[in-house]
Amino acid sequence: MYQMHNISILVVEDNQPMMDIAKSLLLTFGVGHVIGAADGEIGFKRFCEYNPDIVLADWMMKPMDGITFTRLIRNDPRSPNPYVPVILMTGFSERRRVLQARDAGVTEFLVKPFNARDLYKRIAQVIERPRQFVRSGDFFGPDRRRSRPMNFSGPYRRENDISNPDARERLRAQQMEAHEILRKIREKSGMSPGEKFGAINPNDIDML
Repeated sequence: MYQMHNISILVVEDNQPMMDIAKSLLLTFGVGHVIGAADGEIGFKRFCEYNPDIVLADWMMKPMDGITFTRLIRNDPRSPNPYVPVILMTGFSERRRVLQARDAGVTEFLVKPFNARDLYKRIAQVIERPRQFVRSGDFFGPDRRRSRPMNFSGPYRRENDISNPDARERLRAQQMEAHEILRKIREKSGMSPGEKFGAINPNDIDML
């Protein structure tokens, strides 16, 4: 399992309960810094401000959706890192939708409903199988063909522990808090452990 305490992930989601779920899952994985944004416009501002290592964004948002947001990341001169991996959360899985997102420069899909394993697999995918980027006409984004796995020596590498005791304790506290949030969400909505998170009514988990 990857040690992710050195990485930052931006979550862009306009449904607050789904935001809480995504952020909590990432924290239980040990991600050191999770940034939230309520739509694509705010998301791009925070992307420019924080320059995160990975972006997790919903497709259907207003006033700016995940596709437009991804195009900004890939093509806007203000973007601090047009190569950042973008994982798009969506309820759409039909081919034409997949092609539309691919042509916008999305790296991976996370189809709703999803569980913790699904999300973790997508993050592992962008770590273990990074893609070459190509520019062709008005397209700039990950190559449609996946590259071979590589030995990654950056902040996502596997490690046995965190050397700094204070950082270790902070990470443990984050994970415990995130586990408690997820427990409350499941309890309030009547979900069983392992059940996939989908479109959730905010009124079902308003204690958060």
